[in-house]
Parts: sequence; structure tokens; C-alpha cells
Amino acid sequence: MELIAEKESNHNNNENNNNNNVTSYAQALVVDSHDNHPKESDEVRERHARDLKAGLHPLKHKFVFWYTRRTPGIRSQTPYEDNIKKIVDFSTVEDFWVCYCHLARPSSLPSPTDLHLFKDGIRPLWEDSANCNGGKWIIRFKKAVSGRFWEDLVLALVGDQLDYGENICGAVLSIRFNEDILSVWNRNASDHQAVMALRDAIKRNLKLPHSYLMEYKPHDASLRDNSSYRNTWLRG
Repeated sequence: MELIAEKESNHNNNENNNNNNVTSYAQALVVDSHDNHPKESDEVRERHARDLKAGLHPLKHKFVFWYTRRTPGIRSQTPYEDNIKKIVDFSTVEDFWVCYCHLARPSSLPSPTDLHLFKDGIRPLWEDSANCNGGKWIIRFKKAVSGRFWEDLVLALVGDQLDYGENICGAVLSIRFNEDILSVWNRNASDHQAVMALRDAIKRNLKLPHSYLMEYKPHDASLRDNSSYRNTWLRG
């Protein structure tokens, strides 16, 4: 698969570094086994118990990496949903690092490509039942720095480090010709408090410089004008 990078010749050193990373990030990413999560399903609780028994560090949510690749300059008749391909899913710290360390870096991906990270059960589509009433915060980056901000966002999302985490559906990195666009999707565009809290959490976790502008757009507006990033409604 084009999005999976080959291992480099220093495989053993990378593997040792990745193991250290698992240990370093475990406290931030792992579910606190002493917390009670009454809203969790029996299936989720069983998964956490199974992972803990196996000596793994279960994440609060199971996630899926997806990607979309289109041919530049060619208008395809294939529905957008059919172009979205699942790469891998994961639910533990260890499985996250195994798959993430083998994903191609954003700088090596062709344009236009979209890389998606969403909670399991939520498709990266405006029309999905978890997304249809929501929207997304949008940040545009120069291509030289987008990879670093994307990685920071992925770690924050997987580690449940963003405020109003239950309102977050996923994130997208859109590789384009002259810039890369990062977006964070949430469930409820009409909950102004949650929308603005998410904005602040993104700025804080990414240590976003003040010069960067964030834009918000509800998905129903995207459906009306058939555009992901034009005609945004809110800036901050």
C-alpha cells in the first residue's frame, strides 16, 4: 500500500526507540484503569480488560486510519465514499506505535491525498450519523511544517488530551499542491461552548503560533456548497 513506508536499514535502532516511545507516552495515552466510565459499552470494557490482561495499554477509544487518493486534474465519477480506503485500526498504545511508525510521512505523500484518523465506527464523511450535525476546525500550514503539527494532533487525539473529547469525531490531513490543511471534526456545530473549547484545546496542544488563523465550517454548509474548506463561517 502506497501509504505504508518501508523500514529503513536501521530497523533495530528504530524499534528500540519506538519501545522507548511507548513507555514515555503510556501515561498520557493509556486508559486509567482506576477510572469509571459508566457510558462505555460492555464490548469496550471487555476489550480494555483483555488488553490489560495481555500486558498492553488500552486506549480510551479504538481508532482507524483511512486515506483518500485522487488523480490530479481528473474528475472521477466514482463516489467519494468509494475512494476512502481503510489502512489499519488500533486500540492500544503498542498497536498505535506499530502502525504509526510504518505510515509514510506527510511530506512523502502525493497531492491531492487525504489522511484520516477517526474513532472506530465513524466514517470520515459529512453524511455519517456522528458527523452530520457537526463541523470542523480548519488550519492551513506550509508544507514544510505540516507533518510536525499533524503528529502532535494525532498524539493529542489518540491520548484523549483535547477538551470535550467525547464531542470529537476525528481529524484529517489534506495534502494539497501549495499547502497542507489540517481539520478536526466534532459532533455538534450548534454547541458554541464545545466548539470554542475545542479551538482553544487545539491551539494549546499544538502550541499554535498566534499568526495562524483557525476557521470553522459546519458539515451541512459543506454539503450545500460541496466544498470542504471554502466559505468558512467562523474564524478565531
